[in-house]
Amino acid sequence: MKFFSQYKEEVTYAISSMTEMLRTAKENRYAVGQYNLNNMEFTQAILQAAEEEKSPLICGVSEGAARYMGGFEAVVQMVKSYMKTYNVTVPVAIHLDHGSSFEACAQAIHAGFTSVMIDGSHDPLEENIALTKRVVEMAHAVGVSVEAELGRIGGQEDDLVVDAADANYAIPEECERLVRETGVDCFAPALGSVHGPYKGEPNLGFKQMEEINKLVGLTPLVLHGGTGLPVKDVQKAIEYGHAKVNVNTESQIAATEAVKAVFESNPEQYDPRKYMGPARDAIKETVKGKMRDFGSSGKAK
Repeated sequence: MKFFSQYKEEVTYAISSMTEMLRTAKENRYAVGQYNLNNMEFTQAILQAAEEEKSPLICGVSEGAARYMGGFEAVVQMVKSYMKTYNVTVPVAIHLDHGSSFEACAQAIHAGFTSVMIDGSHDPLEENIALTKRVVEMAHAVGVSVEAELGRIGGQEDDLVVDAADANYAIPEECERLVRETGVDCFAPALGSVHGPYKGEPNLGFKQMEEINKLVGLTPLVLHGGTGLPVKDVQKAIEYGHAKVNVNTESQIAATEAVKAVFESNPEQYDPRKYMGPARDAIKETVKGKMRDFGSSGKAK
């Protein structure tokens, strides 16, 4: 029995809430990246990158990606399995990105997600607050962290497309009210970033960002649309309280370019390992670079 208890301790790889990692990041002025999982190779690459960089990690999973990968439970089991395979010792959270409803958040939590985002940003403020409060009450009862959003972030996330003309900056006073009344663990105010590649020059609202950060106090802020932003802008956002930065499109582009390069050099290639392997390597290097940019490398020693 002693042998089995020791063995069990050695192979248990727990996933964490992101609450503590983000509080620590905000206090020490760095950010933890949320890197979205899209398939097996993304999962492998992102976990390997985090362990090699000794960085805390948030694995983001959209509802669409979860369906593609076999459901919420399949995602959790895949992450846990690869944590064991690669001996991942850094803190890892599995986060529902842009949860569309109370029910979706409940399903993710039931499957083992340790964090959820409830996206009520398309609703009027009162409805957003009411929905977010319901999710917070449910999640906090089982130790799961919650992210909320206010304002409209442009670009495309899964099947949701927000035209740049319809995007808007979050209002600082409304942000303070939502955070105070809901008790969320982190908060994403729309301040000029977009999902997907930028068309034109990024224009982050640093003035509003600074004001919102002061109003919400210790609550970490979240920057959506980290792809394509100049590093100096991201680092300035971190100085203004952003402790979580979301990255997906840049990893997807890196993977796609790696696959293209394989077929350009060998058009007859048909073994998926021969083109998805380089894609995985490209994702890993992209994520490692972001971890260094965000200042999270070495923070999980």
